[in-house]
Amino acid sequence: MEKYDYSELGLKAGLEIHQQLDSKEKLFCRCPTLIRDVKESDFEFFRYLRATESEMGEKDRAAVEQTKIRRKYIYKAYDTTCLIENDEEPPRELNKEALDISLGIAKLFNMKPVDQMHVMRKIVVDGSNTSGFQRTAFLASDGYIETSDGRCGIDSLCVEEEAAQKVEEIGDSIIYSLDRLGIPLVEIATAPDIKSPGQAREVAEQIGMFLRSTGKVKRGLGTIRQDVNISIAEGARVEIKGVQALDLIEDIVRREVERQLNLLFIRQELMERKAFVCEEIYDITGLFVDTKSKVLQKGVKKGAVLAALLRKFDGLIGREVQPGRRLGTEFSDRAKTAGVGGIFHTDELPNYGITEKEVKTVRDAIGASAGDAVIMVADEPEKARLAIEAVIQRAKEAIEGIPEETRKALPDGNTAYMRPLPGAARMYPETDVPQIEISQEYFDSIETPELLTERAKRFVSENGLNKELAEKIAYSKYLPLFEELIETYRKDSNVNSTLIARTLVGIVPEIRRNGVETENLTDEHFKGLFAAISNQEIAKEATQDLLASLAKEPELSTSEAISKLGFSTFDPEEVEKFIKKTVRDRGDFIKEKGPTALGPLMGIVMKEYRGMVDGKILSQMLKKELDSFINQG
Repeated sequence: MEKYDYSELGLKAGLEIHQQLDSKEKLFCRCPTLIRDVKESDFEFFRYLRATESEMGEKDRAAVEQTKIRRKYIYKAYDTTCLIENDEEPPRELNKEALDISLGIAKLFNMKPVDQMHVMRKIVVDGSNTSGFQRTAFLASDGYIETSDGRCGIDSLCVEEEAAQKVEEIGDSIIYSLDRLGIPLVEIATAPDIKSPGQAREVAEQIGMFLRSTGKVKRGLGTIRQDVNISIAEGARVEIKGVQALDLIEDIVRREVERQLNLLFIRQELMERKAFVCEEIYDITGLFVDTKSKVLQKGVKKGAVLAALLRKFDGLIGREVQPGRRLGTEFSDRAKTAGVGGIFHTDELPNYGITEKEVKTVRDAIGASAGDAVIMVADEPEKARLAIEAVIQRAKEAIEGIPEETRKALPDGNTAYMRPLPGAARMYPETDVPQIEISQEYFDSIETPELLTERAKRFVSENGLNKELAEKIAYSKYLPLFEELIETYRKDSNVNSTLIARTLVGIVPEIRRNGVETENLTDEHFKGLFAAISNQEIAKEATQDLLASLAKEPELSTSEAISKLGFSTFDPEEVEKFIKKTVRDRGDFIKEKGPTALGPLMGIVMKEYRGMVDGKILSQMLKKELDSFINQG
């Protein structure tokens, strides 16, 4: 049961899905779309970025906040990246392969493409782009998908370049890797038609299925990211970025609704108390010269302990807004944008080595009355000032309502502040890339991919797979290989579609659970495996052992692995002799058990010939010999 009536609260939600495309080359250069190990970087350079004005002469508010702190951005480059990623050479024309894939996706979502596509620059100054902007192009609009709760509009599809991958932060420096920068991706934005957490997940799942249906998108961690836009009737639109797991989407929606409701309750109480925020920033460094608190000792040593006075806020800063997160956490998130570690507030003091006497001294020094709250920040003077100003601004917003902002998804389903929502000043034209004509003839020539749901049904009807196995292989990364293999062995009596599918989506996960690195297995390994089964070089029972061996030593060919495992082509006469001896040696057991002795005897025979003889053949030979022995007896 849901905790809230979302229709009564006026929940509106929409998704933005960012999916990397599996093109051979990047969007604006001819570099391969390969992800590299940072250790393979052969040189690095650094940049300092600042907010720039748009063509309207305005600076984007999100960009301005991100450049409050002067940060050094260090970039790791490779022999598979070029001067375009370094922002030392103009971009080339937009990748035609990526455009074709994107138009195919637009068709799946029933979208209408633009007549002429123009590339824009989107200001991004968090260091993830060496240029200080991301290139993006609006491609299609007015699409839709059907859900169990009604139609959900697909408002837009953009083609973009992927950002650089953050490696680590060291002080005020952030290290990025350039291997990911420039990989083509599509950004798909839905209309705000989502009315419940369950529908949000359903829409995300369906969009993901549509994208995978193309067979032209990258798979794996980090290749798809989901942002969720959420608001309630009396709240505000909040964008939550970086929802990696589908399982989190429902919790993200629920907890953002809970956060906004709790913030509205806090706002109501603040208004009833006639609360207000004092503008003055108090320097209270001198009050802590002799403090025993280690955290404040560091602050004094760095240069400043500053305070702000929040009239009538007492008891509300410690009020929970999400599980484990309070209004004070929201204040702290804002302060951290200035580079400080966090804040102290009187709802949680005395604590952290700060005594009750020190708290009283601070309250007296800045004129705090009963019912007032005090915020403190300790750090370098400039950082501390920026941090306390950010807290003062957030405290004012607590009285006004819920601020529109961009937040990041946390692993537990909660969210944390990132930056203000960007505005129109974020975008301006890209003059280095020519526009692209999208004629109706060109759009019509793009083939519409078959949906995975339809492909699974076809695997049942045409290839005899059961429904569960058909769905598993249709959604698997091995789908292209499966389709190639079933075509190769369509008329083979030893290799059928069920064997292929069970190997790819059954046996491979099983040996992975046993600690085997199945990522080492290539298409050629699987092709060699099924060729060996087809040629009766090994039995299908050898599949698991052979794949595990190849995964551990991927440099081996299939024939080398078979030889190393000791599998060899069986001699029917030798097998028959072994079975006859097995039956004779256990005559008393067979007389006692009769035909039911087949199972235990099969275990003995399989132990001897597992991987060399098909189990079905062994079973037939053993049953024949067992029946003969019983009838003779």
